[in-house]
Amino acid sequence: MNRTLWPIFSTYVSSPGLAHGLTHMTAASLGEIAACTIRVPTEVIKQRVQASKYHSSLAALQSVLSNHTGEGVFRGLYRGYSTTIMREIPFTMIQFPLYEALKRWTARRAGRKSATAAEGAVCGSIAGGAAAASTTPLDVLKTRIMLSEKRVSVRHLVREIVRDEGFQAFFRGVGPRTMWISAGGAVFLGVYEAAKNLLTGVVA
Repeated sequence: MNRTLWPIFSTYVSSPGLAHGLTHMTAASLGEIAACTIRVPTEVIKQRVQASKYHSSLAALQSVLSNHTGEGVFRGLYRGYSTTIMREIPFTMIQFPLYEALKRWTARRAGRKSATAAEGAVCGSIAGGAAAASTTPLDVLKTRIMLSEKRVSVRHLVREIVRDEGFQAFFRGVGPRTMWISAGGAVFLGVYEAAKNLLTGVVA
C-alpha cells in the first residue's frame, strides 16, 4: 500500500527548492504512516495464525475482539504499531531515495532522461534489498512485540534478546527477508516504470 501512496505523496510534497532525496523521504514516510493504519491489524492477525496460536484468521480476530487479555480491542489490533512505524519509515527512507538516485544515475550514464522498465526493476531490487537488510533488527523487534502474550516495551525486549540470544539474533531471517523484498521491489517498480513510461507517451 505504501508503494501505491508514495507517487501520490511525492507529487504533493515536491517543490523546485526541495532536494530530490528529501522529497522522496518525506513522501515515503507519509505514505507509510497512512498505510500502517490498515497494515498493522492485518499483520497482527496473520502473525498470530502463522505462529500456530490460532487455527484460523477468524479465531485470531475473535480473540482480539473479545479482549480476553484486558489490554483493549484497539490496543490489541494495533499492537506493534509504533514499532512497525519505527521499522517502515527507515525502510522507506532508504528504499525510495536510493531507488530514485540509482534510476537517475542509470539514465544519465545511458544518455537518456528516464530509466527503462528493466532498469527500474534492477534499481528497485537493489534498493529494496539494501533497505530490507539494514532494517532487519527493527523487523525482529516488531514481530516479537506483535506475537507477545502481553505488552512489552522495546527497551525491555532489546535487553532480553541481547541477554538471552546475543546480537546475532537481531539479524535472524535477514537472508529470506532481503531476497523476497528484492524480488518484490523488482516486480513492483519495474512494472511501475513500464506503466509510467507508457502512460507518459500516451499523454504526450
